[in-house]
Amino acid sequence: MTIRLGLCSVTFRHLAPEQIVPLAAEAGLEVIEWGGDVHVPPGDPERATQVAARTRDAGLDVCSYGSYFRAGADEPLTPILDSAQALGADRVRIWAGDVDSGDATPAQYARVVGRLKDAVAEASARQISLALEFHRGTLADNPDAVLRLLAGVGAAPEALTTYWQPSVGADDAAALDEYRAVAAHTSAVHAFSWWPQTQRLLLEERESLWRRFFEAVGAAQAPPREVLLEFVRDDHPALLASEAATLRSYAGGTPR
Repeated sequence: MTIRLGLCSVTFRHLAPEQIVPLAAEAGLEVIEWGGDVHVPPGDPERATQVAARTRDAGLDVCSYGSYFRAGADEPLTPILDSAQALGADRVRIWAGDVDSGDATPAQYARVVGRLKDAVAEASARQISLALEFHRGTLADNPDAVLRLLAGVGAAPEALTTYWQPSVGADDAAALDEYRAVAAHTSAVHAFSWWPQTQRLLLEERESLWRRFFEAVGAAQAPPREVLLEFVRDDHPALLASEAATLRSYAGGTPR
């Protein structure tokens, strides 16, 4: 099992890429997912190229581009793909609409599915895959919803995958059951410890969850390609190195 450990740049929205890259490298991480809201704006390939070069020069890889594409009927994907391609990212994280799956009308659902089909086709033509954000407020807010959406889009398994992260408020057992349900379709995981709701804790404060997660990954036929740290307590950059060490210890790397 080879899983790359990395960082979502949105963890430090208040820092520039030039500050984030050395932090990730010094923490011993391998990859960065660059976010499109602050660090690498969509439609600015020049900036994406600069950030990609800085990432590579530090010995890191760009694993993906975190976009805020929500599959709106007239929402363009092309500028996002331009930036992803300039970054050298072969995967773009996207969002499935802007309502919970249980609240979507049939018409809303059909519009998102139709737009996702077109988006997958456009991305695939550029050898870029898409991956759903597993998140409330979207049509991919629980395992059943994710599986239904993937089936509805009907894309090749490698063309459209999903991310996974612990659902807010889910205890360890419930969160792990959710992961196992979508594990075969999961290309990346967001690692953080929020409990009991959105309070940000150190990763080790949900040690049972993350150790059992990596045990589940070890038993899976198709492990995720990356596990990415997303958010740290108080957004404090000084915590990244210790959080990365904790994650590595759970993944079976160098102990803390």
